[in-house]
Amino acid sequence: MQIFATFEHSTFLEMVISQLEEKGIQNIFAVPLDSRAEERKLFDTLHRSDGVSLTQTGLFLAVIFSTIGASRGFVLDWGPIYWGLIGAGFGFFLGFLFDLIFQKRRMKKEKILKGRVSEVILIVECEESQNEQVEKLLWDNLALGVAKIKGETS
Repeated sequence: MQIFATFEHSTFLEMVISQLEEKGIQNIFAVPLDSRAEERKLFDTLHRSDGVSLTQTGLFLAVIFSTIGASRGFVLDWGPIYWGLIGAGFGFFLGFLFDLIFQKRRMKKEKILKGRVSEVILIVECEESQNEQVEKLLWDNLALGVAKIKGETS
């Protein structure tokens, strides 16, 4: 039987490995996961989209500022059409800039958090009679997740 568990890279991982070896389990395999090397792209392409829109707030503010600009344009020199277009441009630029700064700040925060936590996958091969004992040991040492696969052991 194979048992898979994920751990944060910590002393709990070392403790669970040594406790499993004390119980006579020899087939233990730990695989550290690599963190993402390249930064996420901020702008979407035709073939990839992350679901985050940088234009949503800009379009919302464009409608509001164009309405205000057009209504105030009746008393200003250039008229309501020009002031409506100026308001729409200003509102879109302001909203786009706000979303851009907000997303960059969020990505920076995620990068800091991702740098701290690197996970390790632990694969333990044991007899079916040791199944519950090994699983309890993994959970007691703060495993993030545990999965079991029944199969022939070598």
